[in-house]
Amino acid sequence: MAATARRAPGAPTTRDRILAAAAEEFAARGFDGAKVDRIAVRARVNKAMLYYHFRSKTALYQTILLDRFGRVARAVEAVREQGGSPEIQLRRFIEALAGTAFTQPQFPPMWLREIADGGRHLAPPIVSEMGRVVGTLGAILADGHAAGVFRQVNPLVTQVGIVAPLLFFAATGPVRERFKQLVPADILNAQGQEIITHVVAGTLAAVTPPHARPSASRRQQS
Repeated sequence: MAATARRAPGAPTTRDRILAAAAEEFAARGFDGAKVDRIAVRARVNKAMLYYHFRSKTALYQTILLDRFGRVARAVEAVREQGGSPEIQLRRFIEALAGTAFTQPQFPPMWLREIADGGRHLAPPIVSEMGRVVGTLGAILADGHAAGVFRQVNPLVTQVGIVAPLLFFAATGPVRERFKQLVPADILNAQGQEIITHVVAGTLAAVTPPHARPSASRRQQS
């Protein structure tokens, strides 16, 4: 009997390879432009094997989105469980979102393309994961309001103000690389931590009541 080939410990499974290849394809071309043939070639499988794991291109695409938003939801819920003051939790919430955007380079362009497409592939389970993220932020903001350190704000509006610059910064990495010879290096060499610091400062300023903000004279003295 012929020996059965075994996967090396830690090596990606066939399903993992398909998901990774599909994420690259969807990020580069969007849902409509993505081709199952290219995904199969990149994943080193035939189309029959791809459809064995995922019944359709839509199912494959939605599986990736569900996985990504699930990771975000778990990351921000871990921040909530860790505790701390509302200000610290809000800072860590932003850092958790940034971590997802910066360590999964296919996610920002996929999400921006889906937004431009009107969110037509957002199945209820995906929306549920997104709801967990906004719900966690809402709980942090509610705690801050109850403690008198945050004013009452809409969690969704605050979420948009956090996510938009993080996604845009992450998605424009290739653009910055292309034009690094035409724009001063000190501008294009901005690092992820710089945008995180910027978003944290802007968000805290937006949710902090005017009476709790340091005056101009106090800022000059500090």
